[in-house]
Amino acid sequence: MIHRTRKKFLILIAISALVLTACGGGATPVAPNVTATVAPTGANVSFAKDILPLVQSRCINCHGGQQTSKGLDLKSYNSFMAGSQNGSILTAGDAANSLIVQLVTAGKMPKRGSKLTPAQVQMLVDWVNAGAKNN
Repeated sequence: MIHRTRKKFLILIAISALVLTACGGGATPVAPNVTATVAPTGANVSFAKDILPLVQSRCINCHGGQQTSKGLDLKSYNSFMAGSQNGSILTAGDAANSLIVQLVTAGKMPKRGSKLTPAQVQMLVDWVNAGAKNN
């Protein structure tokens, strides 16, 4: 019972973080004369420029370096789309039903190291929802 409640709580926190990020909540004000770096959104998210570097920094040690946990290799677009020994990890155009988004949002991935920031999670969601293109 406690485990189920904790899981629901973690999912609620993750969803709240996504909503706040999408709605601009919690944004840090930018000082005058300072250029803010804005994360790409929607169709502007590039696999090569945005998603691959994120995956390389957070996922490659277990999914493409010296090992490929669960048969999942994330070193390239083609291997990313090939999925794992359990099948596809994403449904292009449908982040809500994409395993990779579910695991990242729930905080289950990456297992080691820093979790993705809400902005990074949103970027992944936007990329998947925009069709998970090789751009």
